[in-house]
Amino acid sequence: MMQQLSIFPIRNQILSSLSPASLERLSPDLEPIELTHATPVFQAYQPITHVYFPERAMASFMATTAEGGSSEIGVVGGEGAAGLEVLMGVDESPHECVMQVAGPGYRIRKDALRREFKRGGKMHDIVLLFMHKLMTQVSQITLCNRLHSLEERMSRWLLMCHDRIDGDRISLTQEFLSLLLGVRRESVTLTAGQMQSNGILQYSRGRIQVIDRLGLERSACECYEVVRSEYART
Repeated sequence: MMQQLSIFPIRNQILSSLSPASLERLSPDLEPIELTHATPVFQAYQPITHVYFPERAMASFMATTAEGGSSEIGVVGGEGAAGLEVLMGVDESPHECVMQVAGPGYRIRKDALRREFKRGGKMHDIVLLFMHKLMTQVSQITLCNRLHSLEERMSRWLLMCHDRIDGDRISLTQEFLSLLLGVRRESVTLTAGQMQSNGILQYSRGRIQVIDRLGLERSACECYEVVRSEYART
């Protein structure tokens, strides 16, 4: 479901960093939308038609096996965009992208964004720096999923989500969280229960509330700080 929104003020960091002239050229094609939970942004090996710029929403990049297994390999919120592969010269991805946390954002047709990107200048540099940060995140999550405990991984994930939304409440089911982390739902239930007992979070059906941010940081592995530091680059 996509609902028209006011185009200003812009909170997405890529869009808000553009020059006034660049944003003016993009504005006729820039569509304010409301992104709902579980909305596909693009599907594996299907044409990417638009690039999405979340504001207070968050999307997950998912890798899926031929047997139907899947795991999250990256996230993007107001710091970036989903679908930027089209600026690298491709029209589709082997992965899929789905909205994980609902919220407002913008989208633009890929051909309109490509025209502006090919002009070079500040937009070109901003997009390339973001793609470097995203590549760092994806590689670190790969390491994290291979080596770290579920509690460390869940804490890292909740911190990344907490950084990208307003407030402390995350609307999310255990089923979806188990899909993102590539584990059984029962394992998520046990781990979330332990973290709740430790006063780090409170879980109710379909909602997680962060109670102790510092406790969550202590419970996470070093992967969170590696990625956070890289995203702090300007």
